[in-house]
Order: sequence, then C-alpha cells, then structure tokens
Amino acid sequence: MQDSKIRSRLKAQLTKFSAQLCQGLSKPLSRFVSQMLFGIQSSQDVKLSNIGRSLGEHIALIQTEKRLSRNLKRPELESQLTPQLVRMASARVQSHTVLALDLGDIRKEYAQKMENLATVRDGSTGEMHQGYWLCDVTAAEVNGSQILPLYQKLFSVEAKDFTSENAEVLAAVDLIGAHTRGRGIWAMDRGGDRKNLLEPLLDRGARFVIRSTGKRTVIDRHGLLGSVTEVAGRCRLPHQARIVKIQEGQEKTHQLRYGAEPIRLPGRPEKLWLVVIAGLGEERLMLLTNVPARARDSQSVWWIVQIYLTRWKIEETFRFVKQSYNLEDVRVLNYQRLKNLVILVTAVAYFAAAFLGQQMKLRILCEKLLIISQRFFGVPPFRFYALAEGIRRVLAPGGFSQPEPPPRSLQLELALAWEG
Repeated sequence: MQDSKIRSRLKAQLTKFSAQLCQGLSKPLSRFVSQMLFGIQSSQDVKLSNIGRSLGEHIALIQTEKRLSRNLKRPELESQLTPQLVRMASARVQSHTVLALDLGDIRKEYAQKMENLATVRDGSTGEMHQGYWLCDVTAAEVNGSQILPLYQKLFSVEAKDFTSENAEVLAAVDLIGAHTRGRGIWAMDRGGDRKNLLEPLLDRGARFVIRSTGKRTVIDRHGLLGSVTEVAGRCRLPHQARIVKIQEGQEKTHQLRYGAEPIRLPGRPEKLWLVVIAGLGEERLMLLTNVPARARDSQSVWWIVQIYLTRWKIEETFRFVKQSYNLEDVRVLNYQRLKNLVILVTAVAYFAAAFLGQQMKLRILCEKLLIISQRFFGVPPFRFYALAEGIRRVLAPGGFSQPEPPPRSLQLELALAWEG
C-alpha cells in the first residue's frame, strides 16, 4: 500500500482514538486535543513551536502557538482526560495484570521561571536537582509483550494543592482501582512498604508485591518481632531459577535462589509473605506481598518473583515516553499547562503502544509502521521506539486535517488492502 494510504488509515485511527478520549469535552477543546495528539506524534516533541509547525496551518506560527498555549491551560483537560484514559485502558487489565507504580521525575536543572519548580531526586543516579515529580502507572502481563500506559501525573511539592507523596500515590491507586474493580496486582519499588502506603493498600483490599527496604518491623511464623532484614536472613532459599537480563545492550545470566516466609504486620490480622531472592545483586531482594503463596511450592513462589521482575520490563516504558517525545525538553512555564501536557503525552503513548494493536486486523498496520521506521539492525526489543518513529514518518509529510470518522468496516478494509 502507498504511504499516503497508510497515512490516511493512521489518521483515521488517531481520529477515532481522539473522539473516544474527548467524550465530555466541548468541540473546540476536542479539536485542540486532536491537534495536540497529531502534533506530538508527528513531531515527536512537546515544544509548542514544533507541534504548531507540524499542523501546517495557513496562518502565522505565533498565532498557532498562542492558541495552543491558551487551550493547554484549561483545567478540565486534567479533570476529564485522566479518568477517561484510565477508563479506556481498564478493559485490558485482567485479574493478574501487573500494575507497576513508579515515581519518576522531569529534570529541569537550568530552568528559572517555570512555576512550582521543586527539588527532586534522580532515581537512577541519586542526585538532587530542580524539576517535577511524575507518578506513573503502567500495566503488563507477566508472560506477555504488550505494555499499557495507564496513568501519568506531574506534581510538585511546591504547589498549593500538594498534600503529600503518599496522597499522590493513593489517588492513582483509587482512580485505577475504581475502573478496574480490583483487577490487577500492584508492583512497587522500595519506599512502597512505608506504613502510610502499605496499610491503606491493605485497607483497600488491593493485592501487591512491594520491594522492602528491610527496615519495617514484622512478626514471623513463630510470633517473634523483628525487621524484614532479620527475617530474610533466616529464610531458607530451597528453590532455584535462571534468568537472562539485558543490561546496557548485553545479556547477563543470573542464577537465582529463592524462598518465602509467612509474616504479619504488628496490629494487623492479614497474612503476608516475605519472598527472598538471592543472585540479583550483592544483597538479597526482599518482597512483601499478600498474593497467596506456598513456601514449599517453587512455582507458587516463583510467580511472585515474576510479578516483581515484570516491573523491570515496564520501567523501559517510562524511558520510551520521555525519550520518544522529548518530554524533558518541555518549555511551557505554567504549572497547569505542564500537567496537561504530560497527560497528552501519556495519551499519545497509549495510542502508539496499545490502541493501534488492540484488534487483530490492526496489527498489520503496526508492522507496516515498524518497517517504515527504517531502523538499522532490525526492530529493537522494545518495539515502541521504532513504532513511534514510524508514526512520525507517516504523519510528518503533511499538515493536520480532520479526516472523516472511520467506518465500522475499517478493520476489514485494512485487511483486504494489504492482503491484496
């Protein structure tokens, strides 16, 4: 099929997605969202100047920028798009889907006039710098390849409406839980085992696998109080497994030993498990979970280990979003605009990662886009990088135009076109 026809089909799908996402918004705001989704995809950038150029309007670029900036400040974008995107994605979350919640950051160390700039900690280096926090939730299946961007919110500790980091995390848990009706298993890194998060999760009946810092006091199987580190040190590791992890482009094999101990939290009746893994680093990995396990059953315990390891797979999604759409080069100064822009980038990532391939017939479209991306050495393991580049190459040749709504027979038409 000619590139122009692929572009037409892609724009039709983008229009369909935008229409679903914008339910409840006014027509002018809906058109703005549609233009932003197109502009971010076709420019792979979040700067309004580049988004404006990609629209190809027959007016001065400064006028386009002013209109985009004016609409980007609308608070209803945050209040309506965030829950709508979660609602659209929630049908894909199954009982055992891993919901990886992570606190990332946008680094703006040279910014001076951006509203509510705060000090944040770089999770990879540990350095402190100026910027904003991001609460990110991404879903994936333990044995699947699809990554599902669900939720992303920018926040600042300097903002007037900021309550606490715990409140931001629990707000994400509550919103997603309301739409998934308790489906999914939460996976969190160290810090998730703090009292003000762990106990609310138990109160909500949420299932979780959380990496422990080792400092929390627990009650072991003999009724003795001790730290997680102390109980982990006494835990037998009778089971073995081998995994291969790609680090800096190189495969590295890890021989693991693992085991589990039943525990409880002081003052709480719930039965928990402490799963301990050796072989992933110098120190033992300690996981707190309320997912049922049997200490003598290697498969039962390994399932919990896999849930946490799936979180590593999901971490690449956050880098994909930031790098593919140049998120850290955001230039808007107003706090509400910053928050809204992050929501729109999340929607773009969801479109590229999930919406295009949600039906079997559209997988052909995804493969065509991967070919168009023209990357050397084949498609990388994390194919969304190539997919985002492929979408950019398809959309970039022309400006934005509002296509007709896609017909119900679109899936059949796509199949017939490429089968011929």
